[in-house]
Amino acid sequence: MDLTFRLNFPKIKELLSVFPLLCQHIAILLWSTKDFLQEGEPTSARCDDLAALKSKGCPIEDIENPREKLKPEAITQIQPQKLVLKLRVGEPQTFSLKFKRAEDYPIDLYYLMDLSYSMKDDLENVKSLGTALMLEMEKITSDFRIGFGSFVEKTVMPYISTTPAKLRNPCTGDQNCTSPFSYKNVLSLTSEGNKFNELVGKQHISGNLDSPEGGFDAIMQVAVCGEQIGWRNVTRLLVFSTDAGFHFAGDGKLGGIVLPNDGKCHLENNVYTMSHYYDYPSIAHLVQKLSENNIQTIFAVTEEFQAVYKELKNLIPKSAVGTLSSNSSNVIQLIIDAYNSLSSEVILENSKLPKGVTISYKSFCKNGVNDTQEDGRKCSNISIGDEVKFEINVTANECPKKGQNETIKIKPLGFTEEVEINLQFICECQCQSEGEPNSQACHEGNGTFECGACRCNEGRIGRLCECSTDEVNSEDMDAYCRRENSTEICSNNGECICGQCVCKKRENTNEVYSGKYCECDNFNCDRSNGLICGGNGICKCRVCECFPNFTGSACDCSLDTFPCMASNGQICNGRGTCECGTCNCTDPKFQGATCEMCQTCVGVCAEHKDCVQCRAFDKGEKKETCSQECMHFNMTRVESRDKLPQPGQPDPLSHCKEKDVDDCWFYFTYSVNSNGEASVHVVETPECPSGPDIIPIVAGVVAGIVLIGLALLLIWKLLMIIHDRREFAKFEKEKMNAKWDTVSQEAFICIKATEVEEE
Repeated sequence: MDLTFRLNFPKIKELLSVFPLLCQHIAILLWSTKDFLQEGEPTSARCDDLAALKSKGCPIEDIENPREKLKPEAITQIQPQKLVLKLRVGEPQTFSLKFKRAEDYPIDLYYLMDLSYSMKDDLENVKSLGTALMLEMEKITSDFRIGFGSFVEKTVMPYISTTPAKLRNPCTGDQNCTSPFSYKNVLSLTSEGNKFNELVGKQHISGNLDSPEGGFDAIMQVAVCGEQIGWRNVTRLLVFSTDAGFHFAGDGKLGGIVLPNDGKCHLENNVYTMSHYYDYPSIAHLVQKLSENNIQTIFAVTEEFQAVYKELKNLIPKSAVGTLSSNSSNVIQLIIDAYNSLSSEVILENSKLPKGVTISYKSFCKNGVNDTQEDGRKCSNISIGDEVKFEINVTANECPKKGQNETIKIKPLGFTEEVEINLQFICECQCQSEGEPNSQACHEGNGTFECGACRCNEGRIGRLCECSTDEVNSEDMDAYCRRENSTEICSNNGECICGQCVCKKRENTNEVYSGKYCECDNFNCDRSNGLICGGNGICKCRVCECFPNFTGSACDCSLDTFPCMASNGQICNGRGTCECGTCNCTDPKFQGATCEMCQTCVGVCAEHKDCVQCRAFDKGEKKETCSQECMHFNMTRVESRDKLPQPGQPDPLSHCKEKDVDDCWFYFTYSVNSNGEASVHVVETPECPSGPDIIPIVAGVVAGIVLIGLALLLIWKLLMIIHDRREFAKFEKEKMNAKWDTVSQEAFICIKATEVEEE
């Protein structure tokens, strides 16, 4: 609530008399009974949240913080039960709601059937439905009732033919059909299955012209005509059986019907008489009425229209869709399956919430399944005897007008039981009842001192009721509220009341106008990174007061040098200055966050090796100019490498190993202290490699040549032996071949001679 106002005496008198009461209408009900305000701050600034009041210096014992704790045993309930919740603004109250599915729970089932001509064969099967369904439902409950209704279409063109002959018999040929109608309640709910069979057996098929049917009109009447249908406060099932689509709101215009469905019962002699007067109901209207009357719907439709009714099911809570065979022979099993599906799921629904009240759910279902948000309203797969739990959180974000109590109801869809919750709002401070009338603290008794502030008597205004409304002249008072050489009253940031500035209160309670003329504030200081004073200071009267180690108009300059520390321990590597936590490299060759990157620089060792060589050993490229170019460091000679400085000393240190002009290795270290003085420690004796031993080398070469020669001779000898053996083997083979030829010729001559003798 904004406490700024102009000099309207009656309004000022009213507002200034009820400062503690005003706190009850603001989102956070905390009030400071101690006056900690700065000059110019309004009294209403004492109404704030706990953290803000503490930050402003108000002791915790002086903060009026009324509350009443909710007793767990008072809110834990088994449905149904009544609850009382006492709510403070911004403080959620949580209670548990348990649901346990009862055994042998009574059921009312109403069978609503499409009697258009296409359902002729279905009607024959439904005629015996009563007793058959009774037998099946006895397995579920001992208290079951069944009813029957039928529907066709609105009795106007173009839905039906309005010729007299067609009104008597809408069917063609020798078919005997009943006159068209919108909806009939054939049989109210009864426990007599035989009566169901008897009355349904007398029903006849009717007919209409278009394919969609007027089933929505029938569903609406079944839902709202509770007395005629005979609904009890038990499980209510509506079976909607059809083989066609449906008309809905707006389709009535085709027949000249423009009045929206009124959602009221219009049954006369169990017949819906206003179908020609009211349009079809909308889906949302049906959802509302089905929910109000705790009716669960089962759509028994043919395969052709499954997709349409499944989409409809998604819009109607606690509904199911089953596939009806072409002649409805499976209707009993369809109803049993759909009932089991619906009864195994519980979905919580709450009534309309009062303004400023929110509610959230968390479910604790079977098998450890927990959900929140929308899914937190329901649990599935609940068997008889199973108990599920819901944790419900109710929060008041504001106090209702006049602080009246409110009632909300929570119920599981499809069930008549409900939980009634009475909401009582705590919107007043207890300290108001302890006020001191005509207190001397309020300018000689001109007001009541309550909750640490003055509530002025009639005719008095001001923070301490020091002014009279009869004596105050606005022009005279305004002069006290202007700064010197200024025409602005209270710097345009407040109102002048009784010659004093009362500064405006901003929506953000952390943003405050202050000062005698409301000339100061704590939110118009310089910003850095989107934060006032860079988040590193406090804004006081539009000027930043920086925390330690920060400076600048927006406290965005850090005095901490740690971010500038290079890896060698020097600030900016000794090559720059640290400004606001960032290195500014003064040597143009160096760059990077700590001035350590140098793309064109050689290493420290290579940079100084010539100077170390000329000063330590009097040789090298800078021998002639050593005294001019190489006197920038202090040099110390040591006997061996072990005597060189080792890592761990305060000054950064580099160990170097370089070659001199004689190809000898010399070792030194290079370091720079905090004063920028360079020091070199060098091993006084270089390590020079010894000359080669000629005799072993020559002997080795000669031995190598001899061994290689012997190896070549052995290889040649081996090859010759192999070659000779191959030639000898070849010779032996040829010799054997020649001897065989001679023997063969002699044998041939002998054989010829023998043949001649025989002749």
